[in-house]
Parts: sequence; C-alpha cells; structure tokens
Amino acid sequence: MRVAIVRNIDSTGVINQFGQPYPQPPQPWPPSGTAESVLSALHEGGHETLLCEGDKGLFATLEGFIPPDPDGRPSGFVFNLAEGIQGEYRFTHVPAMLEMAGVPYTGSSPLGHGLMDDKVISKTLIRSRGLATPNYCVMRRGTESTGDLRFPMIVKPRHEDNSFGLQLVHNPAQLKQAVEGIVTRYAQDALVEEYVEGREIHVALLGNGEPEVLPLVEHDFGDHETRIMTWEAKYTTVAGLATICPAQIGSRLARELQEISVETFRACQCRDYARVDLRIDRSGQPFVLEINAMPSIGEGSAYAMAARAAGRSYSSLINRLLEVAHTRYFGIGNS
Repeated sequence: MRVAIVRNIDSTGVINQFGQPYPQPPQPWPPSGTAESVLSALHEGGHETLLCEGDKGLFATLEGFIPPDPDGRPSGFVFNLAEGIQGEYRFTHVPAMLEMAGVPYTGSSPLGHGLMDDKVISKTLIRSRGLATPNYCVMRRGTESTGDLRFPMIVKPRHEDNSFGLQLVHNPAQLKQAVEGIVTRYAQDALVEEYVEGREIHVALLGNGEPEVLPLVEHDFGDHETRIMTWEAKYTTVAGLATICPAQIGSRLARELQEISVETFRACQCRDYARVDLRIDRSGQPFVLEINAMPSIGEGSAYAMAARAAGRSYSSLINRLLEVAHTRYFGIGNS
C-alpha cells in the first residue's frame, strides 16, 4: 500500500503568516525522528512510503502520490502525524483537509481532535461518564475568583499540548502571574485545576470498539521537587524522573484504570489510538488529567514502551496502527 506520512516541521507553507502560531518551546526541541521512524517501520511492513508536509501543498502532493484508482476510490492512505501550523484547533486542520479530499487517514477525526484540544470540553465529557477529573475553573485575567478550589493548583493553557505553559502554583500571587502569562503568551484562557498529589500513570490504547489497553506506564518522580510532567520533564533529562512499564499496580486498581481509560477514549470520540494520563491520589482514587488523541509514538515514547511491554516490536506497533485505521474504513486488514 502507498502510505504518506504527513507531519508539520516547516511553518512557511501557508498563504499568510496569520493567527496564533504553534508555540515555541522553552528550549530548542530535542531531535525526535518520529516521522522517520514511522516511515522506516512502514517500509519494513512492505509499504511504499512518502514523507510530506501538512501545509498548503498537501493536496497536490497526495494527488500525485496516491491518485484515485479507476473506480474513483482511494489508492493509498495517510499516516497522520501533523499537529498544525497556526490558527485555532490546529490538530483538526490536516484531518479536515483529508476529509474534504476523500483521503483515508490514521487517528481521530476533526471532531475528536477538537474535543481533545479543548481541555474544558474534554473534562466536561469525561465527567458526563461519571469519571473523576480534578476540580477546575477557567480564568482570563488572573483576578477572578477560583471558588472553592484549593491550593496548590495546576495552571495551563486551555488549548495547548506538550505541557506548554504548565505550572504549579501555591498562592494567589503566583496564580495571577501564571494566568496572565498564559493569556499573554498563548492568546487563550487558562485552565486552573486542583493539583492531585500522587502517582502519575499513562494508559496507551490501540484500536476501536473494544480498544486494546497496553501495559500501564508510570512516571516516577522520585525525590524530584516538581512532581508534574512539565515540558522539561518530557523532553529533557530530569534527575530523579524514571519511567516504569509495566507499572507496579494491583490487579484491581489496574482494571479500574483500564476501564476509566476506555470510557475516556469513547467519551472524547477518539479513534485508532490515544493515551490517557491519570493521577492516583494518596487514598487510591484515580483522576483523569487529560487525553491525548495524537500521543507521541516515537521509539522512545511511553506509548512505544507500553507496546514493547505487550510483546510488540516498534515496527509491528506502527503497522498494527495502520491496519486498525484501514479496517475502520474498509472493514478488512491492509495485508
């Protein structure tokens, strides 16, 4: 099968530089190589591959690489890794382009990405399923009342990923500064929620209908002072932060986390794969922090680690993800 891996690393392929750009990280991005790893895995799976940008030239690129067959049906597939270039709800942009062009692709629909991209809406949907998520409010100026929320609090942009702007605050002055910083830098509201002290677990899901729950991954903060997954904790070497898979959790609690994660996946209308991030407080109560409809699937990611713990090689994981998406569209595997 012809498979185009679509990503965003070049922000120049637009008509105008206009609207909120994809945020710049606090430090230069460490080398990822995810798209190249996915390309290599698909090539190993026997597919003909092309790496391309999710920008204004995407239609012409795809029309040349995967033109319609004689019956007007798609002759190939997109493996979507594109996070958008600029504007609002950036994760929805490439999926919406592919929907309009009639090109099948991996991962969630524009709706699923939009629901995930708005943390307030996703938390509302999670609560509608009777699942616990930290108490929260939305702030715009840093001076509004937080009601009965208790310090310490987590402050983060309402619409960003990769832990951009994520902060832990302990008093009203820090809260005001954090909120005003997010509104200024990211041009959006701040989501403020109660901090849950406890263990952080990531749950990787693969499939549709009854998605497969991969072995649980724990991020162990050890004696580290800041016990949250900041940008630095995710993308730089942080002393005292270890990743454990499978997480050492009792079978009863593990089943509960699996069930919560599947319900979260369904509530937010995800497809094919996702990662649910949870905290377990000191009493053993799980709280859903977020769901990521396009988690990192690089070879060193928590998602790939969970797959390896389940006995899957990296190549088999990526080819299985493509097969899951192909089956969702066409009802049969891609082999």
